[in-house]
Amino acid sequence: MALRLTSSICLRQLLLAQRRCLSMYYTESHEWVKVDGNRFKIGITDHAQAALGDVVFVELPELETEVDAGDEIGTVESVKAVGDVGCPVGGIVQAVNEQLLEKPGIVNTSPEDEGWIAELEMTDDSGLEDLMNEEAYQAYLADGA
Repeated sequence: MALRLTSSICLRQLLLAQRRCLSMYYTESHEWVKVDGNRFKIGITDHAQAALGDVVFVELPELETEVDAGDEIGTVESVKAVGDVGCPVGGIVQAVNEQLLEKPGIVNTSPEDEGWIAELEMTDDSGLEDLMNEEAYQAYLADGA
């Protein structure tokens, strides 16, 4: 029994370690998370920006703000709506994409690259388990998300 429990714990740690390698993950609320070691960038997906329309304003989080998984870290405002940006993993804000203050439309033209919103140092990786890889996210969208 102890060996089986230890194996289960080791397997979980291995899976989390794999998720910490430079990888992109997605939430059901259409945020993306790009993990690189103990840091990650966050933004909104192409699907989210298309639903919002032309982005006219992005509210960025304050540097050094500590957030828990599930906390809101900013908003994206378009001509149609305002969307909250949630953070699925706990962390401390280390950098924000200040380009978005002058050119919020970058979120439309490059939502999953240059349109990143914040970079955080990971403090709680437990939220990584609930994120989808690209294949799972595409299937989620195909199911009508």
